[in-house]
Amino acid sequence: MEGLYNFLTDLDGLLGGAFWFPYVLLGVGLFFTVYLKFPQIRFFKHACKVVTGKFDNAADPGDTSHFRALTTALSGTVGTGNISGVAFAIFLGGPAALFWMWATAFLGMTTKFVEVTLSHKYRVQTEDGTMSGGPMYYMDRRLNMKWLAVAFAIATVISSFGTGNLPQSNGIATSIEATFGIEPYIVGSVLGILLALVILGGIQRIAAVTARIVPFMALVYVIGAFAVIFANLGNIWPSFIAVIGDAFTGSAAAGGFLGATLAYAFNRGVNRGLFSNEAGQGSAPIAHAAAKTKEPVAEGMVSILEPFIDTIIICTITGLVILSSGVWNEKHQNEFDRSDMLFVSGQFSESDVESVNQLYLYLNDVEGSTVDSFTGQISVVNGVAVSDGFTLINSRSIAEDVIYRVSSDDLYTGTLEIVDGKPVKKDLQVAGKSLVHSAPLTAIAFTRGFFGDFGQYIVSVGLLLFAFSTAIAWSYYGDRAMTYLLGPRSVMPYRVIYVAGFIWASFSDTTLVWALSAVAIVVMTLSNLFGIVLLRKEMKDTVNDYWKRVSQK
Repeated sequence: MEGLYNFLTDLDGLLGGAFWFPYVLLGVGLFFTVYLKFPQIRFFKHACKVVTGKFDNAADPGDTSHFRALTTALSGTVGTGNISGVAFAIFLGGPAALFWMWATAFLGMTTKFVEVTLSHKYRVQTEDGTMSGGPMYYMDRRLNMKWLAVAFAIATVISSFGTGNLPQSNGIATSIEATFGIEPYIVGSVLGILLALVILGGIQRIAAVTARIVPFMALVYVIGAFAVIFANLGNIWPSFIAVIGDAFTGSAAAGGFLGATLAYAFNRGVNRGLFSNEAGQGSAPIAHAAAKTKEPVAEGMVSILEPFIDTIIICTITGLVILSSGVWNEKHQNEFDRSDMLFVSGQFSESDVESVNQLYLYLNDVEGSTVDSFTGQISVVNGVAVSDGFTLINSRSIAEDVIYRVSSDDLYTGTLEIVDGKPVKKDLQVAGKSLVHSAPLTAIAFTRGFFGDFGQYIVSVGLLLFAFSTAIAWSYYGDRAMTYLLGPRSVMPYRVIYVAGFIWASFSDTTLVWALSAVAIVVMTLSNLFGIVLLRKEMKDTVNDYWKRVSQK
């Protein structure tokens, strides 16, 4: 299993983690933005009118309204990426990463418009009377590339487990256990039953539930966020200046943060932007295909609002909370994860300019660094290292007040073997002060507002609602992919397995599935981007035809 995980990780590094992937993603969005004359700006007002129901017709084919199709798609995108993804991007790339998330969202608004319009145009009515759509249908029915459609559909089924199901369940259970002390299997079982009650009812019930959950969870989260923003109002303008000012230079070292190059911030910001709003991935068009309308372009316009709400509004709010509160470059007491730890040779200090410069080069993969991983032995007495010649880097920062344990209570005494920067001892537990990232960073930031320590519970509840709604939406994406591959009769077995997987993941390691999903997401994205570029002329003609008919009404 470890060999398979390493293979998948290496494969993802050659695809989604490659330097060219963000350029392809942004390049397609930029091309269509220019080619269609900035539709995310020109059509924004019209999109708002469509989603409010001004053009609704109950007699139109489809399974749900424009608004409910939007909330279903939003429930798939507004998830842990808005809480942990933004924090992770800032942790890696500093304030500059948020700018590149904005850029990804702005161009992604056009990409969403294109992929949703084309997918809606070639949707079909299945044997059970429901609508089924998504990129696999335009790939099959218009491009006559069934092989590409099948690859996309299989990747969607894999991603439904690896993106929308297992990590969400595991994240919820871990968060609830840490905050409220409830056993993960109990959390998973209860939420699994609720998930089954929702998804077994099909798109009508899914859309009805998400239409309630999405606005509620957004309201709760925004209230908690503004409690921090208003408490740190004096830091808001400097935060904006840092985001924009660092956008084309990278972020300099500050506090425990050792700095990030422009290339590093760009890559992390774009990747987190995709993870957050899924523009170009081809998942959201599956939800939008269920909307009641005869006008594919109208539904495409509704989707323009998706990256705007998800990234430009919600992710910006999260980013301002993290930046204005100052927690992003502060060291906090935490348990070190083995994957975040690295022992390097030599002794480094943040007060020494040369030390910071060398670590900056090393952590950002820039040539010229003299830093090497440490291999050797470390003497530890009562949990404290008494030998020198090394520095422990945790979460891209110099760790302080480090304590070594072999259990939660027993301080370690003895010799630690370190090979290539990693401790050999498997049951070693390490704690101390360092930067933190992802959801824990956002949770700390939420305690710096008017709600004080209670703010962390808003993050926990937000994670629960965001992640649960993501699981709901992705179940629909997966069942439409199964419908395309094997027909409507395959949907119920898929849903049963989906719920079982959700429960199992609450108390199990989902690392392998996540690695598999990372590759599947790239397959979805690249095949979808390839398809919409091939249909660029048809897209323009479809939009022009729509406006001619609308202007005559």
